[in-house]
Amino acid sequence: MAFVISAPRQATVPVAGRSDEFPVRRVYCIGRNYAAHAREMGGSPDREPPFFFCKPADAVYPVISGETGDWRYPGMTKDVHHEIEMVAAIGRGGRNIVVDAALDHVWGYGVGLDMTRRDLQAELKAQGRSWEVAKAFDHSAPMSALRPVSEIGHPTAGAIWLDVNGERRQTGDLSDMIWSVAEAVAELSRYFLLAPGDLLMTGTPSGVGPAKKGDVLVGGVEGVAELSIKVL
Repeated sequence: MAFVISAPRQATVPVAGRSDEFPVRRVYCIGRNYAAHAREMGGSPDREPPFFFCKPADAVYPVISGETGDWRYPGMTKDVHHEIEMVAAIGRGGRNIVVDAALDHVWGYGVGLDMTRRDLQAELKAQGRSWEVAKAFDHSAPMSALRPVSEIGHPTAGAIWLDVNGERRQTGDLSDMIWSVAEAVAELSRYFLLAPGDLLMTGTPSGVGPAKKGDVLVGGVEGVAELSIKVL
């Protein structure tokens, strides 16, 4: 009996106010890009070269604007943490992009959550091992609809925040980023050939903490979007 292998559905993110969808190629994340968060994670807030990690495209869990997505608590962990982030969507690829031209490669922006199995991450760090399973699990990147640059420009300042059950947990400002979106895109392009469909999660402010079953997480970036999920 022959096996028939069908291709999985292309991961996509909705575009706000349109029927269009943004096809996702890769998801890149920049670590510790806000000084206060770097401190709370035991790192240095100094402007050291940025570091990146990846999530698979199908880690993206899109949430329609104005709705609350049902997000299932993952297995193999007892301590999942929330990290609210602005997301930059790449619309034009390139390698070794210069900073002054980097924003020309950004198609739009959204809001995402880098959900993290913190207990596994801590264990793996202590063992000197990669912490991929702590970051790249199924649906580990809930994401709002994207808004194109043609509508909102390139946000460089504005509040970024997250409430859990109506209580403010994370708060910061885009201007607090250690590495700007342009700088992060340029640096990332030194290591990878960027292409349309790539997403860059640009870092989280301080206040990361646990999300438990039954919690409702609502976060946003001023002038960009809001995102809401309920943990099941």
